[in-house]
Amino acid sequence: MHPSLGPKIGEGATADVHAWGAGRVVKLYKAGTPRRLCVHEVRVTRAIYAAGGLAPEVFEELSIEGRAGVVMARLDGPTLIQTMKSEAVSYTHAGAVLAGCLHAVHAAPPPSCLMRLRDYVVSSLQRNRGTLSERISAGLVELIDQLSPGDGLCHGDPNPGNVIMTAEGPKLIDWIAALRAPPGFDLASAHVMLTELAPHTSDNPERPRAVNAAMQTAYAGLAGASPAELAATVTPYLPVVRALALLSGAVPAHAARLVQHLEADFPA
Repeated sequence: MHPSLGPKIGEGATADVHAWGAGRVVKLYKAGTPRRLCVHEVRVTRAIYAAGGLAPEVFEELSIEGRAGVVMARLDGPTLIQTMKSEAVSYTHAGAVLAGCLHAVHAAPPPSCLMRLRDYVVSSLQRNRGTLSERISAGLVELIDQLSPGDGLCHGDPNPGNVIMTAEGPKLIDWIAALRAPPGFDLASAHVMLTELAPHTSDNPERPRAVNAAMQTAYAGLAGASPAELAATVTPYLPVVRALALLSGAVPAHAARLVQHLEADFPA
């Protein structure tokens, strides 16, 4: 017999998270979320956990009132963004935590179920025809072909809200956007989110910018690269991240801003 659905303790673009008995939560996907995304996240989360990674343990899949759900271990602790807002940690420390999490992710082998970046982009373009102009769509695929992205593991949504500061150390949640790509893709994702989107909705616009700067610097140190060398690997992926954010429909408030960036990325 399943426990009763507990109070909602978290919410994202695709799912709500509720307490589910002792030491567990259930992630309930919102109506309209494609089943393939639910299956994808379960597979990836299980693989990362089994490999000793930063993901929570997955126990079972279920359905509640027609909504797909997955029961996971409850990760107790504030999110990294909550610790920043409360000033429990400095922006520099927060950036170092995020860099450490990403560096650990990128050192792990990618699960075989993950799509490669090019396939992910092409599939997104096909599912969302008309969202981007033909010129930008073609330019996007051409750019990826020029980059010939590698085959590493990327989280896909590396923002401070997805880092839980547990007693055992930071953990990463929400692996629904994970894919095969080089580290530069994740670092570009963080850059776009923290410097181009979050400042327009944050109570303190300088906080996300400062965290991104600290994160990029800390990651460069972990990777044995200079900040300039790291930036050279990140910058080419910025248009890809902007396009995928627009195609996902997850940030409607920023759609016009993303389109403006993409028009500049792929001029006529």
